[in-house]
Amino acid sequence: MTTPQTGGDTAAVTGLLLAAGGGRRLGGRPKALLTHRGRPLVEHAVEALRAGGCARVHVVLGARADEVRARASLPDCVLVDNPAWERGMGTSLRAGLDSLAGTGARAALVSLVDQPGIGPRAIARVLGAYDSPRSLVSAAYDGVRGHPVLFGSAHWSGIAATATGDRGARAYLTEHAERVTLVECGDVAEAYDIDTEADLAHLE
Repeated sequence: MTTPQTGGDTAAVTGLLLAAGGGRRLGGRPKALLTHRGRPLVEHAVEALRAGGCARVHVVLGARADEVRARASLPDCVLVDNPAWERGMGTSLRAGLDSLAGTGARAALVSLVDQPGIGPRAIARVLGAYDSPRSLVSAAYDGVRGHPVLFGSAHWSGIAATATGDRGARAYLTEHAERVTLVECGDVAEAYDIDTEADLAHLE
């Protein structure tokens, strides 16, 4: 596992939350609006990014975006609409990266709305490994790459070119595996997804 490098200006890193999914295997319930501890998942995910050190947060919305806006409290977030959300997570990643153009962001720390077991401590570890716009950083769980991930701006065009379907940045990260800094987070986070009815047992 690569040893994290530190020393970058983490204020130049923007949190990018992908929250557009429609919850097809959950009866069409948007994941952003699933209730956890009395509030929508999207609120918890934004708070985790902020508590982990991301002062700026962009949130990509898709399924029932107007309802998410109405029901969730997302102050000071940049809300990004992805009209192509049904074509997979790759479209949300591209929309999110596009929204960072011209903002001064030098890296994006990407998290997923349906992983409430990943909180501020994992986010802070990944953020802390940021070094430059050429950084590629990923949380790891028992050595296996997972989320959150951090993409320096030097990689955005390459990621956008390969982000298709639900693969997101997987192809790009695999191709550049030798350059990815892995940060073990298995001791501070649980990387489960809320994908099926059975997974709802993780919510409180």
